[in-house]
Amino acid sequence: MPYDQKLADRVRTVFQSDSNYTEQEMFGCTCFMIGRNIAVAVSGNGLMVRPGPINFPSAITLPHARLMDFTGSPTKGFVYVDSEGLITDTALTVWVERGAAYARSLPAK
Repeated sequence: MPYDQKLADRVRTVFQSDSNYTEQEMFGCTCFMIGRNIAVAVSGNGLMVRPGPINFPSAITLPHARLMDFTGSPTKGFVYVDSEGLITDTALTVWVERGAAYARSLPAK
């Protein structure tokens, strides 16, 4: 399934003031990275978010969030946020910042 280009554009807008972010297409998604660490990725019509191990348990319980599952088994450390949880720019920004905060905390690759 191709990813949602409009959602990717909205994510770019969130990152526009961060000169350290980069994008890379992989796994059929557009990944948004900081220091070459994945923060979020647009996958299908939703957003894959890497909140980090400390924030993962609370992130997975939020509305419209679920375990990220590409292959039939969960992708460790990632949650998938359905499009319904990303309707407003505020909601999208909150999710993007969750992933970006964790990516910023990691050493650059």
